[in-house]
Amino acid sequence: STLDRSSAASDVYKRQDFYPFLESATNYVSSADWAICQNELPYAAPEGPYSGYPSFKTPPDAAKAVAKTGWDMCSTTSNHTMDAGWDGLVRTKDVLESVGVVPMGTYRTEEEANTPQIVDVKGVKVGFVSQTYGLNGIPKAEGKDWSVDILDADKAIADARKLKVAGADVVVVHMHAGDEHDHQPNQQQIGFVQAVSASPDVDFIYGQHAHVSQPIAKVNGKWVVYGTGNVTGMMLRSGWPDVYEGYFAQITLQGFPGEKFEATKMEWAPLAITSDGKVQLIPDELKKGAANAEELEASAARTRAIVTSMSDELVEYTGA
Repeated sequence: STLDRSSAASDVYKRQDFYPFLESATNYVSSADWAICQNELPYAAPEGPYSGYPSFKTPPDAAKAVAKTGWDMCSTTSNHTMDAGWDGLVRTKDVLESVGVVPMGTYRTEEEANTPQIVDVKGVKVGFVSQTYGLNGIPKAEGKDWSVDILDADKAIADARKLKVAGADVVVVHMHAGDEHDHQPNQQQIGFVQAVSASPDVDFIYGQHAHVSQPIAKVNGKWVVYGTGNVTGMMLRSGWPDVYEGYFAQITLQGFPGEKFEATKMEWAPLAITSDGKVQLIPDELKKGAANAEELEASAARTRAIVTSMSDELVEYTGA
């Protein structure tokens, strides 16, 4: 899930409680054994300055809302990773850790970069690889090439092998890639997925960047979430209506520690974003009798057509 572009430049957001923007997703997100978000934008210092497009610095108070909603981990690898420079990369990881959310995909030290990232999820060791297609032309910090990984299938495969050797039962690969506002995966995504999913060490691939929904597919027997769209944000609503629709994806893997895990369920849950940036988890809001039910149903239908276009094995969440 992608947390995106919420009027970062406005002082009105300086000390705002961001939880109302995400509240509708709390039950679904917190029900997962391990919930991962995409924290696309770097955090500013507590009192700013904040900035919006094209180089973002966002209010760190947003991280409190991420934690309260139930996310356990957030990938910090994106084309905006270096928007606030080296200090922003470090600060973003520090802020997430301060609220109890595990950051994934960017590194403050070479030792951190070389240490396989494995978390224990109810006794299952899950390892993570995270890469981005680029950094919007901003160079990495001098002498710190290890701080963030650029999309490279060979390196992703090698890192997945290291994770399995280090004891990971399951390896998840995150890719920040795609063409913005395009529902179809581009050739870079397709090529990366074809190569990485062929590795016996990789169990699941997911990504985002397009800011619109992209399909879920099975490639080389592995589930691939090409792009989930946005969760919250305000991206010039009148110009790009599709950025106000997206979905959560939830994979169920079963097995025993030390043995091969198999995916038994690939679920998705449609969401919409209100004009003021609040997420609405559509099935739950419909069950609550949402006043905009017709609009939500139409949104879910549009997302359904995209998400299921490459697979008929998906399970759609229908509400708590």
